[in-house]
Formats: sequence, C-alpha cells, structure tokens
Amino acid sequence: MPTPNDSSTERRTRLNRDRVLDAGAALADAEGIGALTMRRLGKELGVEAMALYNHVHNKDDLLHGMLDRVAGEIELPDSSPDWRDHVRRRAISAHAVLMRHPWAAGLWTSSINLGPARMRYMDSALRSLDEAGFPPDLLDRAFHTIEDHIVGHALQALGFPLDHDQMMETGEEFLRTFPVDEYPDLAAHIRHHLQDDEDGDGFEFGLDLILDGLERRRSPS
Repeated sequence: MPTPNDSSTERRTRLNRDRVLDAGAALADAEGIGALTMRRLGKELGVEAMALYNHVHNKDDLLHGMLDRVAGEIELPDSSPDWRDHVRRRAISAHAVLMRHPWAAGLWTSSINLGPARMRYMDSALRSLDEAGFPPDLLDRAFHTIEDHIVGHALQALGFPLDHDQMMETGEEFLRTFPVDEYPDLAAHIRHHLQDDEDGDGFEFGLDLILDGLERRRSPS
C-alpha cells in the first residue's frame, strides 16, 4: 500500500530542470516576477524548496534558464533573399513573446548570461544582416537598433498602467479640466488616443521605419 512519502518521492523523481523552468515561467506569467521565490516555486511543484537546487544552482540560474526558455519561443525564419522579411518576422515574433511573458523584457536587458536558445536567436539575427551585405559597423548598429525597438517597445507597452477602457475613461475625465487653449497640440494628441479606430500599438510602424532607414544605408544608390 502506498504511503504519503511514496507520492512525495515520486514527485521528486519526476522533477527535472525543464519542469522547474517551465513552472517558474508559468508562475511569473501569472503573478509577476516578484511572486517567484524558491519556496513558492517548490510549493507549486509539490516539493521542498531545497529539492529545486538539484536542478538549478540558485535563483539567478533559475531566472537565466527561464529567460532562455522564453527565447526558444521566438520564430527564427529560414534564410531568405529578402532580408527585411527575415528581420521583420523575427522581430514581430520576439515582440509578441515578450508581451506574452511580461517579466521577461526587464530581464532581457539586464541578463548577460546567454543560454543556447538566446545565442541561436542572436546568431540568426546577425547572420541575416551579414548575408544581406551590411558592412560590419552598420551591421552592429542595425542589430542593436532593431533589438532596442523590440525590447523598448515591449517595456513601454507593459509599463503603461491603464488598459483600453481605463484609458478612455481617464482621458475623457482629464480633458474636462485640461487647459486646452494653453496646450492645444497635446489636447489633440490625447483626443486622438481616445478614438477606437487606432491601428495596433505602433510596434510594426516603428519597425518598418527602422527597416526603411537601414535599407537606404545598406544601398545608398
């Protein structure tokens, strides 16, 4: 007859690094990175916190591993003669992944420990620019400008404190007391954002402007 300790032993036996990382990412997705502690993660997995250290060295290792799992979700298109299509698809996928995992964008900018998935991501991005004929200096600037747009836009979007309905309500209330005559252009800008027919959040618009500018630099003629 099974004893209570049998089920506990079975859970520990089934535990592995991938399961720990996936559970950490799921917890951070649901409740924010601040809710992620080793004790809480152990509870989610049905084990004591110390059991996790058989699979991750420490919390930093846990976070780096979680981030690499996120990087593994990004689409890496096959090589294409159209460098813009390659970069655009990768960038849109990367931005969507960061928006799906709100805690990851902040770690992306601060983590210097690169796991295999993130190294594949970066290598693919750099190769697409190299194959498109970007000279080294422009290639470096192009890579960082695109990455800054992906992560920066995600950070800004995730940091905005209001959802659409709250923004509509707050904006309308704000305009009732706003000194329109003194700041007419700002008032017009606020009114624009209160319209329901806006096309997306501007990420792809900004991305296309960057790609247009890089193409002009790549082929001055």
